[in-house]
Amino acid sequence: MGNIINLTFLIGFFALCIILVLSLGVLILSLMVFIIRLALKKPTTKHLKTIKSTMIFTLLIVGAALAISVISQFTTSTPPIAGEGAIAELIEVELNGEKQWISIRGKNASAEILLFLAGGPGGSQLAAVRHELPELESEFLVIGWDQPGAAKSFNMGKTPTVNDYVQDGLALTEYLCARFGKEKIYIVGESWGSALGVMMASEKPERFHALTTNAQMVDFLETEIIDYAKAIELATQKGDTEKVVKLLENGPPPYYGKEVTWKIAAYINYLGNEMNANPQIKNPGYETIRDIFSQEYGIIDKINYLWGIAQTFNNVYPTLYDTDLRESHHTLEIPVKFIVGRHDINAPTELSEDYFEKLNAPYKSFIWFENSGHSAWINESDRFVEELVKMKEKPKD
Repeated sequence: MGNIINLTFLIGFFALCIILVLSLGVLILSLMVFIIRLALKKPTTKHLKTIKSTMIFTLLIVGAALAISVISQFTTSTPPIAGEGAIAELIEVELNGEKQWISIRGKNASAEILLFLAGGPGGSQLAAVRHELPELESEFLVIGWDQPGAAKSFNMGKTPTVNDYVQDGLALTEYLCARFGKEKIYIVGESWGSALGVMMASEKPERFHALTTNAQMVDFLETEIIDYAKAIELATQKGDTEKVVKLLENGPPPYYGKEVTWKIAAYINYLGNEMNANPQIKNPGYETIRDIFSQEYGIIDKINYLWGIAQTFNNVYPTLYDTDLRESHHTLEIPVKFIVGRHDINAPTELSEDYFEKLNAPYKSFIWFENSGHSAWINESDRFVEELVKMKEKPKD
């Protein structure tokens, strides 16, 4: 029922948007005619009535669209899970004074807790994790988190810092431990979330059983330089002169200012398309339309889903250019597992390998996923779940 209601709101909203645009066009045209008539001669009573009725109609449409948008925000949810002892919640929590959203899903509310750290910064994967990794809910209490600046946690008036992410993640960990009576939780991070996981585990290892990462980010600036060069190499090989010219016009990273997202997207999307076309990668690409239309997001959330990716990434990512985990986080006090897609050309695998070799940890494992690119958790989701479950079998302390 939740999906039907949410989709109904969306269809109605987009229909109203179309009507609104048309109505505004009619209104503007009517006003132009009115001004011309006023300049030439006194407007007729009939024309004044037409303008009045058009304005009223437009205001009603705008009001209805706003009302539906607000209502949609109060009807968001995460689908229920059948069975006694199961839990499925989509709730707002306060972390260090900031309101943020999390999902809590599991067939056993007393199971070990697994916090999933999404990519980004600015990315939301509340729905994606539910869709792609449903088997996890049988093994863990799975926590999704819209980090600061992402979708449901987007705050127009504030740009989060890297330290905000770390401290809010630790505050969320404390909340989860207190609520469910746990001393420690598991964490898994993908892409940007992998670096965030390392930072959180480094600062408060006593709260974590183990860390699993996918597409481990290591040195952010070096990653961008390698990716930029790789995109030019591939475009040159394919004779894609237009793309080569565009990348050369942008110049190599680092980038600063208002166009960071778009300049990085020029080569990241190119690499993403290359991976999507690679027949050796299973289930390539994100189901963005499916995810954004999921019931976890109201209409405003859906807008912020896209806006958060663009705006938050643009403002936060340049602050990571001086981060190299090989220098700043070369020791962790908890077990660590790196899951790396063999065909990942977004997060350079050579950097992951180098970091793994230099990393000191009580237990560490580096696992290649032979049929994966950047998103092994999607490309080979069944095996990904298996590897997460295996972490429970390793020594926790």
